[in-house]
Amino acid sequence: MNHYKQLDISNPTEEHGMLRETVRAFTQAEVEPQAHEYDRQEKFNLPLFRKLGELGLLGITVPEAYSGSGLDATAAVIAHEELAASDPGFCLAYLAHAMLMVNNLAVNGNEEQKKKFLPKLCTGEFVGAMAMSEPAIGTDVLGMATTATKNGSDYILNGRKMWITNGTIDENNTPCDVVLVYAKTGEKNGRAMISTFLVEKSFKGFSVGQKIKDKLGMRGSNTAELVFQDCVVPTTHLVGHEGDSMMHMMRNLEIERLTLAAMSLGIARRSIEIMNKYALDREAFGKPLNFFGQIQKHIGDSYAEYKAARAYVYDTALKLDLNKEGNRLDSDGVKLVATTMGKNVADRAIQVLGGYGYVGEYIVERLWRDAKLLEIGGGTLEAHQKNITRDLSKFPEYLNR
Repeated sequence: MNHYKQLDISNPTEEHGMLRETVRAFTQAEVEPQAHEYDRQEKFNLPLFRKLGELGLLGITVPEAYSGSGLDATAAVIAHEELAASDPGFCLAYLAHAMLMVNNLAVNGNEEQKKKFLPKLCTGEFVGAMAMSEPAIGTDVLGMATTATKNGSDYILNGRKMWITNGTIDENNTPCDVVLVYAKTGEKNGRAMISTFLVEKSFKGFSVGQKIKDKLGMRGSNTAELVFQDCVVPTTHLVGHEGDSMMHMMRNLEIERLTLAAMSLGIARRSIEIMNKYALDREAFGKPLNFFGQIQKHIGDSYAEYKAARAYVYDTALKLDLNKEGNRLDSDGVKLVATTMGKNVADRAIQVLGGYGYVGEYIVERLWRDAKLLEIGGGTLEAHQKNITRDLSKFPEYLNR
């Protein structure tokens, strides 16, 4: 018999395994006890968020030279899976900071910008966000209305951004400390030039329009409208060059979509744990619920779909280079598959628990509500289907990778 050490794709190194244990222990001890309360109150737990900085999670993919942890895409997936298994809303605030803003800046910013902002973002002294969507514009990025006009040593930024996670950090509509903002800076060859700007909360003309309340899910993270009214942004806060934003977006969308898929893994795993235990403990007609074929189908299908999606997510993470674009096909693919899987598994968990699944005490109703956003944010299912179809038409050889 051949003896070999089995590769654990979800913990490929000892360091990854230790990270998972650390985040899981933190989640059970610190995140789980507050999840229900903060969801019901639609509040962001800022003190708890700052503790993620103490664990090195807020700059998980940032080089150590800028106070980050210098870890890879697999580490980011681990952190998001574990946090989302308890509180997807809180995890979404973490993703908006650590992936959309911090990782983006670490990859695309210049040395001066990275030295100024990253250490404070990595420790949690600063809370960050990324602003792309607008009231009338979502997926159609080139159709955005926000503009930045050069004026001497400054840019004048005008426009509104909508659905911005971490746009505000408290009940007083205090803006987060720094936002990566995408804006038009002109046209080239008939095509909009989109540029990236670092906007600090102290900049004149920058304010929070309104906090978005009464959301279906993800209530543990704050969502807000951001307003830029003749906002003065120094030219030193332009990230890269004018027109570079499409490159910035494409690089960062891959890790964003991968970690959103990882959140779905956490939601699914927790849902399976809950329905499996309930089906063992609860009886009907003198037998445990898991004796009945209808319940077996819910649990069996959920486990198989979860494991299949998990393999795809971690395989994609192992292949992802954070410093360059190159795997949009599978970053779209994992989010397309995993997000619907997570929502469906949470739905089955409610069905297995019946009336108990419909109330907050058993958690799955909150997981189900939170899961829906993952089919929309970071790219809709329809956008992923379009991207995959286009990429396969150009690169059919990808099927054999």
